[in-house]
Amino acid sequence: MRRWDPLNKRQLDVLRRIGEGNALSQPADVPLRTSARALQSRGLVDVSRHDGRWRATITDAGRFYLKHGQHPDHPARTDDGPAAVMQQSSPRTQADKPPAAEPQGTPREQRLDHKTSISEKRRAQAKELIERLVSERRVIISTPDEETVTEWRCTINYAKRHHLEPPGRWIEKRKEWNGDLVIELLTGHPPNKRAHPSADAPSVPVPSQLRAPHPVIARLRDDEHLLVMPRARRRRCLLILQALAAEAKRRGHTVHDEPVAEHHQSRPYTYLGEHYPSRYSRRNGAIRIAIGKFSYTVTIAEESPQSTDPAKAERLFIEITLYRSHGRQCRWADRKRWKVEDLLGIILKELEERAAEDAQREVEEERAKAERRQRWELAMAEARRKAHEAHNAAALCEQTSNWCKSQEINAYCQALGERIDREPSDAPGVREAREWLSWARAYATSLDPLGTLPSHPEQAELRPEDLKPYLNGWSPHGPDERH
Repeated sequence: MRRWDPLNKRQLDVLRRIGEGNALSQPADVPLRTSARALQSRGLVDVSRHDGRWRATITDAGRFYLKHGQHPDHPARTDDGPAAVMQQSSPRTQADKPPAAEPQGTPREQRLDHKTSISEKRRAQAKELIERLVSERRVIISTPDEETVTEWRCTINYAKRHHLEPPGRWIEKRKEWNGDLVIELLTGHPPNKRAHPSADAPSVPVPSQLRAPHPVIARLRDDEHLLVMPRARRRRCLLILQALAAEAKRRGHTVHDEPVAEHHQSRPYTYLGEHYPSRYSRRNGAIRIAIGKFSYTVTIAEESPQSTDPAKAERLFIEITLYRSHGRQCRWADRKRWKVEDLLGIILKELEERAAEDAQREVEEERAKAERRQRWELAMAEARRKAHEAHNAAALCEQTSNWCKSQEINAYCQALGERIDREPSDAPGVREAREWLSWARAYATSLDPLGTLPSHPEQAELRPEDLKPYLNGWSPHGPDERH
């Protein structure tokens, strides 16, 4: 499909909607977004997704198409306008048609030119997809049809085949339950990436006989309830684990026993006076390799123990502890091109990389923890300041309130005294009034904060509950406590 090919009816209707200002951001517009993506690939609209909100806007090329009925990139368009193209695309009778031009070049050259055009288009689409994934990390195509899914699959495969993904990143696509196609750019290596020996991970020698084994391997060998499988396969598992243990020890790491989990063991019981201890029976065997302060479980087992195919029944796999980083390989198995013995260097390298990442992560977590505590201490200091300020403000407000009351009472007492003076001294009620006046003046004096020079109020001991209103979500009990 070329950029200037005519739009179908549905695409033209969607282009008109977008040209009229419909951004296709409403739930009812979801079915139209597939056509909008097709229009975007032709440069007729721009599509963006910000804060989870879909937005489509028309481009100058889209306005040109709505006005003239053709794409501005049409090769037959002249400077005189689209009239020539429109005239050529209009119906004609056979007699009015111009003679067909002779094809240029041989059929092989034409096919090569066509393939080159498709390859260039696919490369442009793949680069555009990578740019979107780098900026948005996730691209969602709403309810695409099979043709659209196939188109996206070809674009993704082209990007993978030509190594257009950023270093250390890989593309994953999946179909959601609601029919949406989700394309993500993930960190690490794809789980199904084939492992193979390389110079970066030199091979680890595997002994042909189990002589002077590592103590952990010796205990594993003597435990008949582990690696319950045919004798030849069990011997091979022990030799592989011995090779891993010896190489780990040579590199300065330590190897420990991996106890059987409790949920794999039976409960001890007593029957008819006889005690039956806890038992277990496992097809696999495991050791724990410690690199610095971090340790990882390495498990070996049969991949298809119940298979009737002799070749599949002989296959072994090695599995290490699942890792927190998405996309990291944690399982290696026998295949036609290699055996797990060939991959021991890769497995140890993976463990060492994990230990380095865990050490770096621990440093970052400690740094983040220290920074969080520092922010908490600053928040606590600010909360104490605000709490003391609120205490002082409350004391000040109380003083001003008492001063205002004192002034009002003194004014009242002044008026009351003048009223008493207008009465004869032996008039009824004068004595009681003077007694009331005397008490009122004494009370006003007791309320007046300016009777003595006021000072800074004593700071009360602050409780955690007193600080909560000023901590903005922090807990007064510690930086890691919840409010």
